[in-house]
Amino acid sequence: MNDPNMTRYGRFDQLDRSNIISYHTDMNIISTPSTLQKLQLMGDATEHEPAGDRPQQEKQQKPLPHQLPCISQVATPSGPKAMMKAMMTTACERNCHYCVFRAGRGKTRRLSFTADEMAASFDVLQRSGQVEGIFLSSGIIKGSVTTQDKILDAAEIIRRKYGYSGFVHLKVMPGAEYDQVQRAMQLADRVSINLEGPTASRLNALAPKKDFTGELLERIRWANQLRRGGLRASLVTQFVVGAVGDTDLELLSLSEKLYRQMGLARAYYSGFSPVLDTPFENLSSIQPMRELRLYQSSFLLRDYGWSVEELPFTSDGLLPGDVDPKRAWADLHLRHNPLEVMQATREQLMRIPGIGPKNADRIIQARRKGRLTDLSHLRQLGIHAPQQAAPYLLLDGNHPSLQLPLF
Repeated sequence: MNDPNMTRYGRFDQLDRSNIISYHTDMNIISTPSTLQKLQLMGDATEHEPAGDRPQQEKQQKPLPHQLPCISQVATPSGPKAMMKAMMTTACERNCHYCVFRAGRGKTRRLSFTADEMAASFDVLQRSGQVEGIFLSSGIIKGSVTTQDKILDAAEIIRRKYGYSGFVHLKVMPGAEYDQVQRAMQLADRVSINLEGPTASRLNALAPKKDFTGELLERIRWANQLRRGGLRASLVTQFVVGAVGDTDLELLSLSEKLYRQMGLARAYYSGFSPVLDTPFENLSSIQPMRELRLYQSSFLLRDYGWSVEELPFTSDGLLPGDVDPKRAWADLHLRHNPLEVMQATREQLMRIPGIGPKNADRIIQARRKGRLTDLSHLRQLGIHAPQQAAPYLLLDGNHPSLQLPLF
């Protein structure tokens, strides 16, 4: 190497702004400048497609100055992880009314990767310790089947050629074939099949070229069958909230069915935000609080055994924004009929604001050994704000005493 600017041990953590070839420390892999430049130009293309356990925070995060914009910090059960979130192409032949990548939108930069380019880029980032997983999506070009093949090819190379055994999250295209859904679930830890709307009519208003039942819901049924057949990948979906008059009742009614009947791991609710040069550019953004209330209610359905009929919808099918749904239920049912902590079942304990599944289990274990008579006992069990739960419970037959603040 005669060029003094070129080093065999250059890091991959900054985009090379010249035409220098960048090498990775441990490998003789060469990443061409065009691939790096495309990752930089693509930016945070999947910012509206959450991949972690805290989607609202995920959307608000910005890449660090030394990171490529396709790297996002996402929350996982084992802690925060850096994830490469990328698209095989930002071109698309579909005309979804809300989407930045819709066909014909002149303001969108169209970029594409080969399967080898995407896999090699991820391998370098992963081996250099900059990412711990990949979320791979795509616009649709030359049909859903061709596009799905490109996603699968990239995942195959990541798994087989580079021997990566970590976290892979793959998008399933609307209209993908059964064998493609099966292969995606063999290669991935998680797959996304995004319904976008809660009903066929809502989806038609959002994305006229998509078939709610034939292209999307049927793929969710396939994924559920494949999971029951032994494939390990979890299944998630995403809804676009608030652009076409959808109600929280509609969104959560479908979510409940997907949790109960299709083994859905989680639903994501992405509040609509208008994009210039789209048919919906003049619509208003959805307030983040609506997203939050949807997530809180969705977890009650998924993790707490609630039914959608128990949620506190207003007459227009929306959730109240000024109170979380669990507290609204407790104000109505428990404030004048508090639960006895020493006798309540696990399911009843989880109805009390501030007490979740883990804390309910701790209470049950603790009361086998002694009496719980004071809020300090609950705090010792890991309930961080027992005073919030106090109006809805009894401790050994008594209303817990609350110490008033001194100032």
